[in-house]
Amino acid sequence: MESIYSKRIRAGKRRTYFFDVRTTRGNDYYLTITESRKRFNDNGYDRHKIFLYKEDFNKFIKALGEAVDYVKTELMPDFDFDAFNHDTVPSENGEGEAPEAAITNPKTEGESIAPSPSDNGTHEDVDKW
Repeated sequence: MESIYSKRIRAGKRRTYFFDVRTTRGNDYYLTITESRKRFNDNGYDRHKIFLYKEDFNKFIKALGEAVDYVKTELMPDFDFDAFNHDTVPSENGEGEAPEAAITNPKTEGESIAPSPSDNGTHEDVDKW
């Protein structure tokens, strides 16, 4: 079960999301979505993982989009969600750091692959755990 594509998204100081495309022995593909949260009381992490199979991709995307749209239009229509679209992530000392989204190709041992247009040309190696 080899990972062939990875993307990491930092969400605040303690939370990171990992999106990994993996292949099965039968040369099929699926997606794992992992939330990793740093624990307050020690150096460990809590991880929660979702396995999403290709036959469910469209249903998942549709349901996620509907749920997000419901929150944005029905529950919080006056909230400025675009205020969170920034190019820096707060660091431990409160200063801004570059965003931490990355795409790597594990087959070439961490060598970066071309970023998608939505990456704005920023990429770095993903930390594997």
